[in-house]
Amino acid sequence: MQTTGYLASLFIGISLGMMGGGGSILTVPVLVYLFGISPLSATSYSLFVVGATSLVGAVNGIANRLVRFDIAFVFGLASITTVFVTRKWVLPLVPEHLFHVGRFPITHSVLTMVLFAVLMVMAAVAMIQNESHAAEETREQRSRIPVFKLVSFAIAAGLATGFLGAGGGFLLIPVLVLLVKMPMKKAVGTSLLIIALNSLIGFYGDLENFNIDWIFLFRITAIAVTGILIGGMINKKVNGQKLKKIFGWFVLVMGITVLIRELFFQY
Repeated sequence: MQTTGYLASLFIGISLGMMGGGGSILTVPVLVYLFGISPLSATSYSLFVVGATSLVGAVNGIANRLVRFDIAFVFGLASITTVFVTRKWVLPLVPEHLFHVGRFPITHSVLTMVLFAVLMVMAAVAMIQNESHAAEETREQRSRIPVFKLVSFAIAAGLATGFLGAGGGFLLIPVLVLLVKMPMKKAVGTSLLIIALNSLIGFYGDLENFNIDWIFLFRITAIAVTGILIGGMINKKVNGQKLKKIFGWFVLVMGITVLIRELFFQY
């Protein structure tokens, strides 16, 4: 089972390198189901793995001038603040046993995985249906930054990262392409920088709340970093839109599987 988990960690990095997001949404299910880590700890581990991996991709994007720092600053300021407040002060206040549905207790762990599954399905549908990313080679339209809309999406991405340990790339890429009119390759580079900052700041807010197995965490991160380097090379040679659809179907199946498991096989 652990071998499958390590292969999945490589795949997470590859998808981040190719598409600037999406792969991180698999990190928590991989940690929970393949490595046996509790859902709440898995969200924390996920922040470090996704953050460190995305940072490597972002450095590569900066070197190739594929990062919009003005957008990263506006988006990052709102999302980072949201993530830090959520992980540092809000999440520790949430009790493990939340409520009952009939005779079935709903715990924080179960709710986390159910919400994660719903998020996976939403992200998968967006990846399968959205054709707008095909405009990869169009020129960037440098227009006025829609600050209010950008901040609104940033807070939403920050909440997803804070509560669920997801990098938020599945929200970021459509926002950068559709709202900011950014070419796909530059959207990927900018997305990775924002994801890295969101995730690592969120993990920093967790340090007092979880006992971290650093050796395991560094091992998984090293594998994911290897994946993002491979994904970056694939990104230069393969049609990203086709890969995104294939990956979207995979995430959809995974999301439905997690949802069924948590709702019908917990009791």
